[in-house]
Amino acid sequence: MHILVTNDDGVLAPGLLALAQAMRELGEVSIVAPEQNWSASGHVKTMHRPLRVKEVRLHDGSRALASDGAPSDCVALALLGLVKQPVNLVVSGVNPNANIGHDVTYSGTVTAAMEAVITGNLPAIALSLDGSRVHTASLDYAPAATIAKRIARKVLEKGLPQGVFLNVNIPYLPLEQIKGFRITRQGLRVYRDALEQRIDPRGQPYYWIGGEAPTAIPEEGTDYEAIANGYVSITPLQLDLTAWSALKALQAWGWE
Repeated sequence: MHILVTNDDGVLAPGLLALAQAMRELGEVSIVAPEQNWSASGHVKTMHRPLRVKEVRLHDGSRALASDGAPSDCVALALLGLVKQPVNLVVSGVNPNANIGHDVTYSGTVTAAMEAVITGNLPAIALSLDGSRVHTASLDYAPAATIAKRIARKVLEKGLPQGVFLNVNIPYLPLEQIKGFRITRQGLRVYRDALEQRIDPRGQPYYWIGGEAPTAIPEEGTDYEAIANGYVSITPLQLDLTAWSALKALQAWGWE
């Protein structure tokens, strides 16, 4: 098996190294990741400038390719020919913060997995660790890497439906304290964004989008509810965004 590993935190992020090391127990691994942090970058296709790629060495000495493009660019580059050997699975992460609810539209981690479906029609997994409550600069990614290996092995064995990829969120707990796995639906994020205006040294205004950290609505069966209760959340996502429930209503408007 050949597994492509990427992320949105940058090629030297510790979560990527932990994930790559775990995937090497399942097969050959290629790493193509952004050279800098692209968190909350969303789904990007860079077309207005050339993309650069360079070889780097991770902290364990292994080889990786770093691109100046977005996470989704990295996956597209790899699948379009930068990586010569055919890829069987794309895994993205491990992100240090959860990606739940509407986060999936912003997340570079999730949209990198999305690009695997778009460009290569491949199974893909986005992996995020709910580390936001931990006030430390150094997170332990070992439990998440172990869980990632288990989920990846299952996907390689069973496959995924066409057009579907997995968004996985892992509670920040020791492995023995994680209660198990739950198949979940997207929950609802609650954002408390605020616009802050400042003035630069030349007297011109500039803006930050800030505010309090987002929360979520703890509904049963959701990604948030699962990780809040100590379970790994596995949410199947698809690219078809059609609002099927609205089709008949719109057709009844009388367009002729």
